Parts: sequence; structure tokens; C-alpha cells
Amino acid sequence: MDFIKTTEADSKYNNLESMSVSDLLVNINNEDKTVPLAVEKALPNIEALIEQTVAKLKEGGRIFYMGAGTSGRLGVLDASECPPTFGVPSSLVVGIIAGGDKAIRDAVEFAEDSTTQGWNDLLMYNVSTKDVVIGIAASGTTPYVIAALEMCNSKGIVTGCITCNHNSPLSQTAQFPIEIIVGPEFVTGSSRMKAGTAQKLVLNMISTATMIQLGKIKGNKMVDMQLSNDKLVDRGIKMIMSELNISYNDAEILLQEYKSVRNVLKHANNGN
Repeated sequence: MDFIKTTEADSKYNNLESMSVSDLLVNINNEDKTVPLAVEKALPNIEALIEQTVAKLKEGGRIFYMGAGTSGRLGVLDASECPPTFGVPSSLVVGIIAGGDKAIRDAVEFAEDSTTQGWNDLLMYNVSTKDVVIGIAASGTTPYVIAALEMCNSKGIVTGCITCNHNSPLSQTAQFPIEIIVGPEFVTGSSRMKAGTAQKLVLNMISTATMIQLGKIKGNKMVDMQLSNDKLVDRGIKMIMSELNISYNDAEILLQEYKSVRNVLKHANNGN
């Protein structure tokens, strides 16, 4: 089957510079509306990757996201939000970007073209067969990501990917590919737009569904969240109030004593 590179296809719109701000916003929004529908078509593949990921994490493994540019930054973002949201160590979900941490803010020229650095970056974390490595690349052609996944495959490490082109080299490399075909961007080739939105939606699904399966949510509450600021402390107190039907003051005292919402609820339920 031929590789169809829709992320580089010509925009359906022309003469963008002549559009009013209102027209620009309406047209961008109309394009953005198509993204969740594209994600919906890939739900079975997303589910397959999540099932593999949950199984590996239950065995003591980790998730690695790998990407370059926008794709890499989105992986780093999702990984960095897991500890405060779910109370997991920062080593459980790791975002790796071509060019290193400098590339989070500034473009690092040609970093994505290396066919050796991706695997070297993974080796710094002692990647093993317990882990899952997910490559993220809108085009599906990023050498840094593809070469790293090829090495993972040869070492028996589970690989997945998120891409926005059909039958790309990355999709053909990953054991559990996810293709979100969003079509041409509003600005031709600007995959930070619809493709980036699609990747973010899928990453939300992967991390959230995985953490729920690992027991990091109770009911619909983030009972393991880190109480790292006043807003989150207040949220934790209100969770306890709701669950135990007690006053704000009593909930605050319990939270101060037991240090987390989960610990408070566990104590209230006689350790269960």
C-alpha cells in the first residue's frame, strides 16, 4: 500500500493573507472540528496500544514518548503532567525530544535527522523489554524516531506510534501504529495545527486511560494528585468533603494529617 503524505498536501484555502481575522478564525475552527472525528476512526488501534502499555506498566515497565519538534514537545508535555495529576514518579512516563531539553524551547537544527541518537537517548534510561516506546511524528518520516523504534523492535521492546499519514515508514515500523488522518493543514504543511491537536488528543487518551487502569483514579477523582499549590489543596479538601460528607475544616485537618486524598479515604474506610 502506498505511503500517502497528506500532512504536506496543499491547503484547501488560498490567499490567506487577504482574509479578515474573522474569516481566518472561522476557517481554522472548521478545520479543527474534523480532528476528533479522525481520532474516532483510530480508537481500536489506540485501545490496542493502551492494553499493551497497561500490561507492561503492571509488570514494572515505563512509557517512553519520542519525537522531534512539535511532536516531541507534546510528548514531553504529556509525560510532565502525569506526576502531578496521578501522583506517579517522573520516571514512569518519560518524554524524549530530539535535540534534548534545549529543543523544548528552541529548534535544534538537524537533530531529527540522526539515525543513532534516538536509541542512544533511550539507553540513557536503561530501556528494556519491560517498557513501551511510542514514537510521535506527524509526517511519519522522522529518522530520529524511526531508527529508535527499529532498534527497540530488534531488542524485543514493545513499540507504538502516533502519526498523521497513512502507511508511513513510522507506521510500518511500530508494532502498534496509530494513524490519525487529519488531511491538509490550514497553512500548508504546518503540522503544529490539526496534526498537533490530534496527537495531543491521543496522548491524553493514552496517559489517562492507562492511569485509570492502574488504579490512579477513584470514581472520577484524582485522588493521587500532588498537593503542590493552594488550588490543588483546596480541590483535595473538597473531594474529601464530598466523599465523607464532612465539613471543610474537618476535611482540611484530615488532609494535613494523611497527606493525600487517597490516604484519607483509605483511613476512613478502615484501610480499604
